Amino acid sequence: MPVFLVKQYTSLIKVNLMEKRILGLDPGLAILGFGVITCTQIPNKVQETRVNMLDFGVIKTSADVEMGLRLCTLFDDLHTVMEEFKPDLVAIEKLFFYRMSSTILVAQARGIVILVLGQRRLPYVEFTPAQIKQALTGYGNADKSEVQEAVARELDLDDIPKPDDAADALAVALTASYQL
Repeated sequence: MPVFLVKQYTSLIKVNLMEKRILGLDPGLAILGFGVITCTQIPNKVQETRVNMLDFGVIKTSADVEMGLRLCTLFDDLHTVMEEFKPDLVAIEKLFFYRMSSTILVAQARGIVILVLGQRRLPYVEFTPAQIKQALTGYGNADKSEVQEAVARELDLDDIPKPDDAADALAVALTASYQL
């Protein structure tokens, strides 16, 4: 086969793929969950998107450490996560008012998240817990286990990601992917 025919054949099978990397964050001071997914859209195919999990984990701070140092840990570790995964979009769970003392701690952690995103000029979207549950299960009052099972199913995982904060972050990222 002449070389020019091979080149023509190769160009015919190229598919124009558009990939977005989404970082989901479940803010917390003691544990901040993160989950990274890629969404690959094929422009010539209507509504065809492949979603894959890249990684997930948590950033932990100890209650035994002074508040300022805990916030510095979140700041530094979030920059590391951003540098490693280079997201195109960040999705954050909106603040949920449960108990005033824990809400204030989460609000401080969220402030660090928003600061890091602003420094990096990264776009972000926010979703309430009810919006995340609705997007993943079709029911805004779904329980945590239903959401976690939906995460595992949507990402074709054998097991539910652990700890829960990381699974929650993946749920936030998936919710954002449905908006693309």
